[in-house]
Amino acid sequence: MTRREPTVRGAWLVFAVGALAYVVTVGNRTSLAAAGLEAQARYGIGAGTLSSFAVLQFLVYAVLQVPIGVLIDRWGPRRLVIAGGIAMGGGQLLLALSTQTWQAVLARVLVGAGDAATFVSVLRVVTNWFPPQRVPVMTQLVGLFGQLGQVFSFVPLVALLHGPGWTAAYGGIAAFTVLTAVLCVLVLRDVPPGTVNPRAARPLREVLGDLRAALRHPGTRLGLWSHWATPFSGNAFAALWGYPFLVSGQGLGTGAAGALLTLYTVSAAGTGPLMGTLVARHPFRRSWIVLAIVGGQFVVWSVVLLWPGPAPLWVLAVMVVVVATGVPGSMIGFDYARTSNPVHRLGGATGMTNVMGFTATIVFIAAIGLLLDLQGAGTPATYSLGAFKVAFAVQFPLWSVGVVGILVSRRQTRALMARNGVVVPRMRDALRKGAVPHEGSGRA
Repeated sequence: MTRREPTVRGAWLVFAVGALAYVVTVGNRTSLAAAGLEAQARYGIGAGTLSSFAVLQFLVYAVLQVPIGVLIDRWGPRRLVIAGGIAMGGGQLLLALSTQTWQAVLARVLVGAGDAATFVSVLRVVTNWFPPQRVPVMTQLVGLFGQLGQVFSFVPLVALLHGPGWTAAYGGIAAFTVLTAVLCVLVLRDVPPGTVNPRAARPLREVLGDLRAALRHPGTRLGLWSHWATPFSGNAFAALWGYPFLVSGQGLGTGAAGALLTLYTVSAAGTGPLMGTLVARHPFRRSWIVLAIVGGQFVVWSVVLLWPGPAPLWVLAVMVVVVATGVPGSMIGFDYARTSNPVHRLGGATGMTNVMGFTATIVFIAAIGLLLDLQGAGTPATYSLGAFKVAFAVQFPLWSVGVVGILVSRRQTRALMARNGVVVPRMRDALRKGAVPHEGSGRA
């Protein structure tokens, strides 16, 4: 046995537990996706109030990203993963027992806070335990396993909701979440044995200076806009509005809608390794991958929303598959943050990147609920396909803003690289030679 083997085994064990923590986190995040209609009936609320559940959850998530990034540098990722699991478990227990709207809102706030602490912390663990050349693929694997959390929230949760009921369903999620936090206490570690832990309690002035320095780097901004443009459509679809849109808008049965949501999850998971491989082999072309993902989502949603009447099942299936690529595509934003910043400001840069996609998600989810209410179609009894089409059209200006941000920051990034002596090769040269310098690798 070589001395390296235990380290390799240890790295994969830590990765497995971290990935499990993210699986459970995604399950918590999307646990209202298949229960939106039941939630409206339980609390007697309209579409706008239902949207507020998810909006507040994601708002808390987004607001906490930069503080969480700073706390990772100060406390280490392990403590935050554990704290996140406890917060989510408490939120789901409160939701299980809730009978009033304010209780449900508070529950989703707790879930959002725990969710905020988990993902970027798991990414830091991966960065600490694996060599840099493997980080893009390992990051995508975290996202791949995380998509299993959506299956967790679609399949067992629906069965429990339609069987033992609301309290048993969300109480079960709460218990499983806390058990996962206990497993993290036992197994998860910030860094490999014998490695200096980079935790540091830095003065607030230095922290703010690092955030400004990260934001000034155009490679970081390229990551921010990449994360804005790619995941919000899928986040809103999977977290809240996909099931009502498919059932009450497109007229599908619950079984067909559930199958499409499962297809979404499988597609997001299945395309993750492909994204990671492409980024690892052609890191200089990451922005083209992002733009292709956004363009694909734009096209498929245009087809579905312009289709006269309900779209055929096969069209909806294609739409779901293409939209699902936005989840692994959003991971490219974190790769920009990683390659554009030194390690001491990586936590803040990663947090700022994560803010963008969830800010777009918040805007989109809130707009859907507001537009449904304004059209008089804010309850399951009054939902209509026409109202859903108007509401989902809000995506197009959000994509447009993201694409402009990507193109502007990409031009600035390449200008910085040119000043540092790095010239962007032609596409055919990049494809022929394989890996080339990273976009964003020049330091400001």
